[in-house]
Amino acid sequence: MAEKVCPERKKVMVAIDESDCSHYALKWTLDNLGGSISASQLVVFTAMPQPDFSYIYASTYGAALPDLIQSLQENQKKVTAALLEKAKRICADQGIIAETVAEIGDPKEVICEAVKKLHIRLLILGSHSRGALQRAFVGSVSNYCVHNAKCPVLVVKKTA
Repeated sequence: MAEKVCPERKKVMVAIDESDCSHYALKWTLDNLGGSISASQLVVFTAMPQPDFSYIYASTYGAALPDLIQSLQENQKKVTAALLEKAKRICADQGIIAETVAEIGDPKEVICEAVKKLHIRLLILGSHSRGALQRAFVGSVSNYCVHNAKCPVLVVKKTA
């Protein structure tokens, strides 16, 4: 008698930040793909930007206080933990158990790296709805991920 093998659950990742559009994307995902998501493993991901302490060094003439830098790093970790905890609660309210992951680095790059490392089957992102000029100067995380992620990407645009 052949043993029944349970296939590994497909992983879906929603990348979020502090913006309203990323929270909208998470809620949209739960509302519109909830049935599909419940059969998958949901990963809520956030990228912590690489800290830029150059302004501290400049303002202290190159001798930044280690306690100040440590305090800023700890604050960033607390903000990130609160963001992921809020997302986890939103998912739990919909009956979805979500895994949370945070990585340090440029958001567009660490999102694509996480897709590969975690074997994500679908990436979902919110759109800031920036115009062409703003995208040219600021860049677009969603545009980068659409072209570089190793899985299908769904970009959720908040309706007016």
